[in-house]
Amino acid sequence: MPELLSGVVVVELASWTYVPSAGVILRDWGADVVKIEDTKGGDPCRYLTVGGLDPADSRVKANFMMEIGNHGKRSIAMDIKTAEGLEIFGKLIAKADVFLTNWLPGQLDRAGLSIEKIRSYNPDVIVARGSGQGPQGPDRDKGGFDGSSYTARAGVAAGLSPSNADFPFAQSPAFGDLQGGSTLAGGIAAALFARERTGRPAVVDGSLLAQGMWAMAPDISAADYHGIERIPPYAFGEAPNPAVNRYKTRDGRWVQLMFLQADRYWKGFCERIGRPELGVDERFTPLANLTRNRDEATKILREIFAERDLGEWQKILADEPGVWETIQTPEEVLDDPQAAANGYLMSVSDQDGNIYRTVPAPIQFDGATASSARSPEHGEHTEEILSELGMSWDDIIAAKVSGAVL
Repeated sequence: MPELLSGVVVVELASWTYVPSAGVILRDWGADVVKIEDTKGGDPCRYLTVGGLDPADSRVKANFMMEIGNHGKRSIAMDIKTAEGLEIFGKLIAKADVFLTNWLPGQLDRAGLSIEKIRSYNPDVIVARGSGQGPQGPDRDKGGFDGSSYTARAGVAAGLSPSNADFPFAQSPAFGDLQGGSTLAGGIAAALFARERTGRPAVVDGSLLAQGMWAMAPDISAADYHGIERIPPYAFGEAPNPAVNRYKTRDGRWVQLMFLQADRYWKGFCERIGRPELGVDERFTPLANLTRNRDEATKILREIFAERDLGEWQKILADEPGVWETIQTPEEVLDDPQAAANGYLMSVSDQDGNIYRTVPAPIQFDGATASSARSPEHGEHTEEILSELGMSWDDIIAAKVSGAVL
């Protein structure tokens, strides 16, 4: 990939996935991202067990959550609460273009890392912060994960749950984190561009609450315009337009139809699936009639799709001009030829040479994929980074002995 951010140095003081995922996107775009971890155990994401999947049972020596948010970064393990550690931190910021953090405002202040202090090390550094609820207001110092700030508080769970559901929508890991990280990375890129034009370094703020509200903007706006809780939902399996719905095949798989312009595609679709009479049935044409008689049309389509296996439907619909897709499992996405053709998976090898795949930044430049690199071991690049700061080996050893670095 053309490294558009080559020469840009990002110092990241962040853990878990939301803000680190912004850092990994900047890395994929060419930036040198130096990840600061503490001297005790590093980013707690290193030890996170997701879905009961013990990293020790993985076929490769890699933690999939760490790879998503940290591949290609360099790690320095240091204690910024010590005088010597804070001095090293200042040297890092002095060479940085961006300081990226998920520490809350109160945490930064208690650590002596106010914006004014950070700018005293480097008046041109861009400060980028990601939080649960935003930098202002009564909950500015309240912690947050995407399951709380994004999915729960921003209305995502309520908006994606059918009204008759026994339990609200439950997200998959990092569901809001990765969307929020993409937005934050875009904000940082805009700040870098503005600094080149104006010379002014901005403070960039993003939050999981803001990201969730952006995702739910249609529902939030409709709630205000119409005085309702949300856009009226349909139960699972129901849809106002039967041609925009999911249908189960004989072998238990699902096909998603997305014929938003049903009048344009309905007749040809019905001929393709072997039911040409439905294409001219006045109950289902035009679209107004199709939606009016949606229950009957949905019932018929369910019966039709249940007559064949997914593989048969994929062949029948191969030339269908209307939009449709197979509902794939994440395992199937690994072998999706379209994902492979576009470089949407990055192949990396662990320390034993075993190949595994991870997902790079979702934006490409000139059609190229980011260079592959694994996530760093805890403090793997400490000595290398300290040497780049001009510290001698005696100084590095002394810092290790004092506990300022690992």
